Amino acid sequence: MSIVIVGGNECMTCQYENICKNYGCKAKVFTKEKGMLKKKLGKPDLMVLFTSTVSHKMALSACKEAKRCNIPLCRCSGSSASALHDLLCRHVGVKS
Repeated sequence: MSIVIVGGNECMTCQYENICKNYGCKAKVFTKEKGMLKKKLGKPDLMVLFTSTVSHKMALSACKEAKRCNIPLCRCSGSSASALHDLLCRHVGVKS
């Protein structure tokens, strides 16, 4: 399963990727907007939006792309490791 994470803390990028890896998922993390997001997304199975740490412009862009490509979008107000764990438990299943 592939996951795109939009927002979050830049210093936790590797930790987000490792958490997703533990659930058997491959993750792309975009903490800051660098160029056009839609060209970098690909075709993920799930998009996670950390709403508290993302710019309004980037959030709108991510939501628009998720809707356009029929990608399930999960909004999460926290951007901690435990928030990502909880979200992945609900959407991916038991940790492998």
